[in-house]
Amino acid sequence: MSALTHFDNTGASRMVDVAAKEITLRTARAESFVTMQPATAALIRDKQVAKGDVLEVARLAGIMGAKRTADLIPLCHPLGLDGVELQLAFVDDHTVRIEATARMHGRTGVEMEALTAVSVAALTIYDMCKAVDRGMTLGPARLLEKTGGKSGPYLAK
Repeated sequence: MSALTHFDNTGASRMVDVAAKEITLRTARAESFVTMQPATAALIRDKQVAKGDVLEVARLAGIMGAKRTADLIPLCHPLGLDGVELQLAFVDDHTVRIEATARMHGRTGVEMEALTAVSVAALTIYDMCKAVDRGMTLGPARLLEKTGGKSGPYLAK
């Protein structure tokens, strides 16, 4: 296991200096889930939620969240993302699976951007549907895959 990189030798927090790292294509895929009552899922599928098309609003929110990751996570680098894509789909009669892919050419990875995207999308689904189902659950959220950089590829089991 690697040493924690967000602390200096005195234990103070720091933003990792990536200036000497090579620019490579970095990608990351993450997923999360929102579990709800089947009746809530039917409202979403039938586009009957009063606030609008839940999955499309969640997709936009996830993209926006990825772009704002450095504003939310204190030691994340602000990144110029090349692309962020979200797929949202029902996996059964009461669960939405959210998958995000983030990519860019840069000196640091985009794992946090992909994870932020799925988390913000899940929160958006909750926000849009909470009037009819306050018992929804979010997660788990996890990194599925990452490529690029010195540490090489990662693929979840």
